[in-house]
Amino acid sequence: MRSTKILALSGSLRAASYNTAAIQALKILAPSNIDVAIGSIGDLPLFNPDREGEHIPSLAALTDSLKNSDGLVIASPEYAHGISGPMKNALDWLVSGTEFPYKPIMLINTSPRASHAQASIREVIKTMSGIVVDKACVTIPLLSSDLDAAGIVENKDISDALKLGLNALCAEIEAQKLSSLAN
Repeated sequence: MRSTKILALSGSLRAASYNTAAIQALKILAPSNIDVAIGSIGDLPLFNPDREGEHIPSLAALTDSLKNSDGLVIASPEYAHGISGPMKNALDWLVSGTEFPYKPIMLINTSPRASHAQASIREVIKTMSGIVVDKACVTIPLLSSDLDAAGIVENKDISDALKLGLNALCAEIEAQKLSSLAN
């Protein structure tokens, strides 16, 4: 049986990012039939529509990873009530491609008080025809926790929330596969 492939992206470039730690923990927590690949957006150049036909290795790697995934996980911080610059830049690069539309998406919010970026990222995803799976979206209290990926895995409440979100994302992916087989 083919494993479910999930691409996970962090919208933070910080070395000690809670968002990156959350997706690293998700990779550790995933059962063996779910392959969570952590993608990179840090090497993408600033979005410029004039460069869309150009071969950009970091963009090619991102679009290939997205194309080969069944679902997407986005963990991105809120900066000044908005989406982080690196995540918005990545989404801008993906907006005209065929890899993103109708992809089931799990959002991870690592700061319960941050709601503006989540609303904004949902709007961008909707505009790009992505499918935010509400039951898969989780808010986990990592801000000021000093938890890294191992600490997140050891924290029962946080790791349970991540596992529930991943399970809901995979259930939506399976439902989409069954629906496409029926049609």
